Amino acid sequence: MADKTFIDWPFFDDRHALLHEGLWNWSQANLAGTPHADVEATCRDLVARLGEAGWLGLCVPAAYGGANPGLDVRSLCLARETLAYHDGLADFSFAMQGLGTGAISLFGAEAIKREWLPQVASGAAIAGFALSEREAGSDVAAMSTHAKKVAGGYRISGEKTWISNGAIADVLTVFARTGDAPGARGISAFVLPTDVPGFEVTERIDIIAPHPLVSLRFNDCFVPDDHLIGASGEGFKIAMATLDVFRSTVGAAALGFARRANDEALRRASTRKLFGEPLSELQMTQASLADMALSIDASALLVYRAAWAKDRGQPRVTREAAMAKLQATESAQRVIDAALQLFGGQGVVSGEAVERLYREIRALRIYEGATEVQKVVIARQALAAFA
Repeated sequence: MADKTFIDWPFFDDRHALLHEGLWNWSQANLAGTPHADVEATCRDLVARLGEAGWLGLCVPAAYGGANPGLDVRSLCLARETLAYHDGLADFSFAMQGLGTGAISLFGAEAIKREWLPQVASGAAIAGFALSEREAGSDVAAMSTHAKKVAGGYRISGEKTWISNGAIADVLTVFARTGDAPGARGISAFVLPTDVPGFEVTERIDIIAPHPLVSLRFNDCFVPDDHLIGASGEGFKIAMATLDVFRSTVGAAALGFARRANDEALRRASTRKLFGEPLSELQMTQASLADMALSIDASALLVYRAAWAKDRGQPRVTREAAMAKLQATESAQRVIDAALQLFGGQGVVSGEAVERLYREIRALRIYEGATEVQKVVIARQALAAFA
């Protein structure tokens, strides 16, 4: 039986408990046996089903078909944790609808919000977030994709890689350099419908856990003036503000993976016999299970502290979100590894839940800010507070 006692923590309101119960029941009824062979088709199907059931409303504000007045980070975290527990692609499909349009929700022009956000909430349109480049991953300031100002809009040229949903998205938030200002100060953010002439998918990238990941090329793609998000040169600020909302949710997804691994380990330890006794009777097994439980609760406290702080109106949660993401993803890797170890040789058999989790968790320690980057962020925040 999965531990759900955390929902009674003071971070949550009654509406969060109702959300958690409803999504848990829906996930159990709808996500078991979700196929992963054709990852793009599966993600399209999952977005449609999540939208039809109303869960994607959590990804946009209520004024545009969403569930809450604004982006409620606790709701996003609860949704990601719950979906990740049941199916990694379901979590991914949900998360990208929020991340892909987060900058639009926070900074977009009214007409653009009304055009795209209701479609994202219903599952009628798929969103993506195009920030990374081959030489500009953790170092966003090294971005080379550029947008040239022309009559009535901008023409975007360049390449992006590691872009989730890039081949199936209807709309992308794209970051490009618009000026000669050094570093991050010359970057701007744009809404780019993927049916625009010059948009090209150049490569599908296979990774250890199935995801619709691609490289993209923008060949002089035109977008009108109102597709600029915020003001010219504010792209880096917009990207960081968006990640400030969604970085905690990466930790929540890791938490969902860890909780599933913990439940699989408890089930294995309780039913598997070794030397005539249940595996759970061995003190080494008990020590491993204790470490798992401790890691999971520590991660949950940090994830939901960060989400609660943001929802309570704290302008920036850079430090809190970095801590949550780092702790949850790193500890989930250890929890899943320990769970797999308890399964022995069966743990590395394709199709076992712990084998799937072992592959799925690895990317979370990298995307939306690698662990090493989070350490730099935390240290800089600590030094700034001390000065």
